Amino acid sequence: MIKFLVGIVVGICLVLLAGYLFVTRGGIQMSTAGGPLPMERYLAHTSLSASIGKSAQEQSPLPSDEANQLAGAHIYQQNCGGCHGRLGQGPSGMSKRVYPHIPPLLPPGDGVTDDPVGETHWVIKNGIRFSAMPSFNGRLTENELWQITLLLRNADKLSAPVQEALRSKE
Repeated sequence: MIKFLVGIVVGICLVLLAGYLFVTRGGIQMSTAGGPLPMERYLAHTSLSASIGKSAQEQSPLPSDEANQLAGAHIYQQNCGGCHGRLGQGPSGMSKRVYPHIPPLLPPGDGVTDDPVGETHWVIKNGIRFSAMPSFNGRLTENELWQITLLLRNADKLSAPVQEALRSKE
C-alpha cells in the first residue's frame, strides 16, 4: 500500500514538474498574437456563464423605447464607442492589440443582439476579468446601465434618430 501511495505522489509531482517546465520554458505563447490556449475558450466561457448565473434571466425595468435607446446611444458614444467601435465602423485599431480581441457591438457586426438582456447588463455592470472590459458599476447609474443594454439588445433594429446619435462625434 505504501508503494502505491508513493507512486501516486511521485506521479503527481512529475505532472506538476512537467507543467512548470512547459510554462517556464516558453511552451505557452502569452503574446496577444498567440491564439487561445488549449481549453481556454471553454474554461473562460464556462466561468463567465457561472459568474453571470441567474442574472442572465433579469429583465429590464425600463421599456425598450426610442427615448431609452437614444439615451443609451449617447452613453455608448461616451463610454463604449472608443473600444467597441461606432455604428458602421467596427472596433477601433486597439481591438486587435488586446487579447481577447474587443468585439464589435453595433452593425455591421452582430454584437449581443441575441444574448439575454440580463447577461449583457451583467457584463456592462461588472466587467470581465482578464479582458479589456471594465466594470461600469458606480460610474453609471442603474438606469444608464439598462439604457446601454437596451441599445445593444436592439442594435440590429435601431430607429433613424438613434442611428444618427450613434454616428455623431459627440
